[in-house]
Amino acid sequence: MVSTQFVGAVQDGAVIGSGVPAATPATGSEAAFDAMLAELAVRRTEFREQRFVPKDFVTTLKAAGIYRSATPARFGGAPQPPAEFLDRIERISAVDGSTGWVASFGSALVYLAALPLETQARLYADGPDVAFAGALFPPQSGEPTPTGYRLDGRWRFASGCTGADVLGVGMPGDDDSGGKPRTAVLRPDQVEIVPEWDVVGMRGTGSFDLVVRGVEVPREWTFVRGGTPTVDEPLYRYPTIAYAAQVLAVVGAGVARAALDHAVRVGGGYAGVTGAPKLADRAYYRDAVARAEASLRSARAWFHEATGQVWDTVLAGDPATDRQNAELRLASAHLARTASDVVADLIEVSGTAPIATTHPLQDLAGDALVPKQHAFLGPAVFDAAGAVLMGLPATTPGFR
Repeated sequence: MVSTQFVGAVQDGAVIGSGVPAATPATGSEAAFDAMLAELAVRRTEFREQRFVPKDFVTTLKAAGIYRSATPARFGGAPQPPAEFLDRIERISAVDGSTGWVASFGSALVYLAALPLETQARLYADGPDVAFAGALFPPQSGEPTPTGYRLDGRWRFASGCTGADVLGVGMPGDDDSGGKPRTAVLRPDQVEIVPEWDVVGMRGTGSFDLVVRGVEVPREWTFVRGGTPTVDEPLYRYPTIAYAAQVLAVVGAGVARAALDHAVRVGGGYAGVTGAPKLADRAYYRDAVARAEASLRSARAWFHEATGQVWDTVLAGDPATDRQNAELRLASAHLARTASDVVADLIEVSGTAPIATTHPLQDLAGDALVPKQHAFLGPAVFDAAGAVLMGLPATTPGFR
């Protein structure tokens, strides 16, 4: 069992604060962000080998402003426009995909904006830098009690759970939630973390299982995923589920950028054992690198174009349309697929070197695969988006 420690205050079984010290003036500065990237470049192998990003580095991410970027301004946060946050996650992911994946859940506080305002006030009482990790699947029904739900079950894929201040577990939708899934928020000391995570991609995310046994969660500490926010600020009017997909898609983009940078860097120096010319001297290699660059940049351009259009709509006081939501989902799925293809294509033209388990492209290929396989970015998204673009209802639940 991996132990975690929650240092916030507790009252009547509910979370009062994150336990995070008050932010210093440098928190969220570009200097703090650059220092975090420099430390990450040194420690990324450590994270991959131990299979999780440790709590001390989550604290470093907090100092870089990651975990206040989706905290409501009314609670001391510094909510960032989606494009700015997405850019930061992509830059982290270009150094280490696993840490980018964990950092991307700094955006998950947009989910928590659906909690009652009184609950959010208690959540952020000690400061805006709150790290949330959720294990939403498979949804487990809670036994209704007079004041909430009694939970008993096991959930998977709780990325970043070892460094989280609060944890969420998924419950099925009900009449009160309009059929949308519900999430219960718990303290780490109410949860057992089971370190089962033996994967080829994103090995450092610590996407372990969560086990909860007979814990009663007050109703006010549950929220509907994608439900109506109680906070009236622009970020919380941006499509929630689409944003959750976007932050994962840019992790893949960052990984693909790292692969392209590697391909360019080694192209001039690597010569095969057969005596063939250096990679950069081979026409097919130059062609593949150029095509990969064009593919990744094109997918990114559309992705950011859609992001900017929806953000402008939100800032104008209008809700995003179904078509805009569909374009966000589609552009995200396309970017994730393109990123994975870019890494695979670079491996194909890189000779025998990438067959070694220690070759950088092997880790990058595994990391790039994960976003494409995620339920928010998989093949069903293309079908659902196509239906909406043709004026039909989305073909998958929770598309918006």
